[in-house]
Amino acid sequence: MLTISKAETCQTVITTFEMTPGTCQDLMEELVDAYENFISRQPGFVGAGLHVNDAQTRIANYSQWKRREDFQAMLRSPEMRERTRRFNALCRSFEPVMYDVVEAYG
Repeated sequence: MLTISKAETCQTVITTFEMTPGTCQDLMEELVDAYENFISRQPGFVGAGLHVNDAQTRIANYSQWKRREDFQAMLRSPEMRERTRRFNALCRSFEPVMYDVVEAYG
């Protein structure tokens, strides 16, 4: 379960994908498949959310991991490297960035 709190010790990763409306659904299907069949089963995975803007030109992915090293190990796996190549073919760019929660409201 995702929890946004500065008291949490998990690693937060936010990835933004830029694409055209013509490839948005294809990329979303790839991302859903990756989470359902691979990413969510990796050691240290806590939870994730996928968000698409109404113009279908951006997908934002928010994920949490127990440790930074868990996320990095998942990224370096042969299966994820193959999936990353497919993501790359469907979008202009994407960038996963690790964050620490500084404050949370609500």
